[in-house]
Amino acid sequence: MNAEPNQVWRTQGVIVAMAGAIAVGAGFLCFFTVDASEFAVVTEFGNPVQVVLDPGLQIKYPYQSVAKFDKRLHVYTPPFTEFLTVEKTPVVASSAVLWRIADPYKFLQTVFDRLGAESRLSEIVFGEMGAAIGREPLSSFVATAEDEYRADAILAEVAENCRRVAARDYGIDVVDVQLQRLDFPERNRLSVFARMKSERVRISMKYRSEGEEEALKIRADAEQEKTRLSSEAFKVAQQHRGAGEAEAARIYSQSLSAAPGFYKFLRTREASRRFLDEDTTVVLPADSELFRLLYDSEQYKERD
Repeated sequence: MNAEPNQVWRTQGVIVAMAGAIAVGAGFLCFFTVDASEFAVVTEFGNPVQVVLDPGLQIKYPYQSVAKFDKRLHVYTPPFTEFLTVEKTPVVASSAVLWRIADPYKFLQTVFDRLGAESRLSEIVFGEMGAAIGREPLSSFVATAEDEYRADAILAEVAENCRRVAARDYGIDVVDVQLQRLDFPERNRLSVFARMKSERVRISMKYRSEGEEEALKIRADAEQEKTRLSSEAFKVAQQHRGAGEAEAARIYSQSLSAAPGFYKFLRTREASRRFLDEDTTVVLPADSELFRLLYDSEQYKERD
């Protein structure tokens, strides 16, 4: 009698346990969570049917699958690639691409995962970078002159072109493209460096020649200005000298007319001082002006 109720209870327990297991399994199959750093795409037999952009607990049918994608920024560095500049100079360039998923639906349909996305990005960046470098001379990337260096503008154009193609075809947002390294191929470095050195020598000689020519012009102009100033100064000096001599002659004339005897006395005395000294012997006639000066001096002494 007691065995039958126990058997019933066991059967009911098994049924409840199985129902619970089924419910738990159905819960795992029907519910899923989306992290704040993720996108989710619900697929039905491989076909996307729902895109989940908001984080939290979500629901789906048990037979549906969920693909999750990281919506944060990614950095992709393509391998070194050789390009040719507009003057056919070979260069090796390496870039860095900053990207993220913009359209999870299209992303899943076209590239499926990050590996596929970076493979497509490599093709896009290779094409755009090759076209951009091929239109520009080498000086646009390595020049020191501000008016020749255009690397930033060129990379901005490359990033814009990559952004347009990646968003249209693969649902990828290319945030930025930067040039990590630009170098010459190993086999060409010595010849390129030698050519660059000779070019710099040619430019320096050109600048030196232009500088010497300009210096000659400046010296010639300075010499011409010096001659003009000297001539002008000599002219002014002669004018002042003539005016001074005229004034001196006028003063002499006034002095001579005012006291001719005294003036004659002073001139005679000045002449004697100029050519007479202790070692000079002069033989003069008795009526010379110098002897008369001495006679006059003796007369003055006697009067004193």
